[in-house]
Order: sequence, then structure tokens, then C-alpha cells
Amino acid sequence: MKKKLVALTGAGISAESGLATFRATDGLWENHRIEDVATPEGWAKNPELVLEFYNQRRAAARAAQPNAGHLALAELEKDFEVVVVTQNVDDLHERAGSSRVIHLHGQLFQSRSSYFEHLVYPLETDRIELGELCEKGHQLRPNIVWFGEAVPLMERAAEEAATADVFLVVGTSLQVYPAAGLVDYVRRGTPVYIIDPSRPPVTSRPNLHFITEPGTTGVPRVAAELRQAR
Repeated sequence: MKKKLVALTGAGISAESGLATFRATDGLWENHRIEDVATPEGWAKNPELVLEFYNQRRAAARAAQPNAGHLALAELEKDFEVVVVTQNVDDLHERAGSSRVIHLHGQLFQSRSSYFEHLVYPLETDRIELGELCEKGHQLRPNIVWFGEAVPLMERAAEEAATADVFLVVGTSLQVYPAAGLVDYVRRGTPVYIIDPSRPPVTSRPNLHFITEPGTTGVPRVAAELRQAR
């Protein structure tokens, strides 16, 4: 029986594929205030701006390619039962070949009703326009969990973390909650590998390993170690 490996990934792994992150030093995301493009209040104030912002993010994500970190996680499925829990909204994990991906913060290439949250649609193009409506007649919005909104898949992610035999944290500052709290669900003594150049803050625990490298080199390195230790 394969051991279960759960990986929590964040913006850092996508940044290595060239996608901008919102944790820029100036507090802006692609020259926009987070409050204007990634909150329910921003949507209510200027939906056209928000739609265009995510239309541009889709174009950028479409042009990006999975990197060595994404590919190494997908490759681990040969030897482990792998679940990727990602804070990222792009599809780079899927394009790399990962078959079980939980998108905590939504998916860029989907739209949903601005009123009925359960009405979710795959996008036929990379754009959502003002005036595009769901089947109930409400404006479509990006299927993204914005700041201030509930994270519906958090409970499922916590269950996966609690049953992990190995837990990886890749490219996340562990500053955004509730996702950052997933490490607390991992059983004490389970190996936890933190792969990030900046060494995010984690409460001390047994079997904790810091790999102060980017995902493109750190994930392949840890993958090789885990295969040897099987």
C-alpha cells in the first residue's frame, strides 16, 4: 500500500513559472490594490475592473508552463498516494500531471453565479464579460475565493492533512489563513518538509525539515530523498 503524501502549495511555486503574486513589497498586485480586485467589496464597487483583472490573470496563466516543482509533485504519484492542496488558482498542477488537486481559493478557469454559489461553469474562453449571466439571470464572476469569503474546501483539506504520512509545504509564506493552519492538522511525528527560500514561521515539532530552496530545486530534492527512504 502506498504511503499518503499531502502537499500544500502556495504562490511561490507559481511565481517560479512567471506568475505574479499578490505579496509584492508595495502591497499591490499587478498595480492594483488587493481591496479593489480580490474582495466582495471591490466586486460590488467595480465589477468591470474585477472581471478585466481576472481576464488578464487568465491570459498570463495560459502562457505560463509548469516548472520542475510542479512536475516533481506529479511524478511522485508513481510511488505515493499524492494529494495537492493548493492556494493557487491556476491550473499548473493539473497540466503537470497531478490527478488529485484541491483548490482552496477557487479556480481561475471557471466562472460562477454571483448569487448562487453552487452554479459553477467551466470557461469556454479565457474571458468573463459584464452582462454574461448564469442560468438564473445573475452576473457571472470568477470562481475565486476572495478575501473575506468562506473557504468551502477547507474541511476536506484538513481531513487530507490529518491522514498524511508525509506533508510538504511548498512556496507559501504560511501567512494566509485558514490555509496556513493546515500544518496544525498533521499528526505529531509525521515528517513535514518546508520547502521555501524564506523559511516561513512554523511551530516547532518533531520530524520538521526546512529546505531553504525554491520549489524548482527543493521539491525534486525532497522527492528523491522520499523515494530512497521508502
